[in-house]
Amino acid sequence: MAKSINLVKLSVGTEGVDDLAAWHSNPQAQTRDGLPRHVTRMWPKRGDEILNGGSIYWVIKGVILCRQRVLRLDEVIGSDGIRRCAIVLDPNLVRVAAAPRRPFQGWRYLQTADSPPDLTEARQSEDPLPASLQSALADIGVM
Repeated sequence: MAKSINLVKLSVGTEGVDDLAAWHSNPQAQTRDGLPRHVTRMWPKRGDEILNGGSIYWVIKGVILCRQRVLRLDEVIGSDGIRRCAIVLDPNLVRVAAAPRRPFQGWRYLQTADSPPDLTEARQSEDPLPASLQSALADIGVM
């Protein structure tokens, strides 16, 4: 059985999960078939493992707050002629247990065992706490 791995990525300039959802609804952030995508300069070397059920976990204001399943990796050639990778995502944002994360550049691999768990179905629709409060609670191990 093939292994699965996730990615973790900073969502720079995003104030919350709703902001990320709004950004993904922008046609410039979508594929031709209307799916959200994130274009990155580097192509994941472990693409087969990502495509085997992996997700991208989004860090918002220093805390992992949600994830999206990775559907495929598309090649994109920019106007500068440089080959890039479009990480095509499931439009469904799944909220996860808040997990603090220090800033980093690019994306990182995240082992499935180290990934924060999804919130229960009942908690998915709750109004989220402000990101700063989630971060503070996660830092002291409450969330």
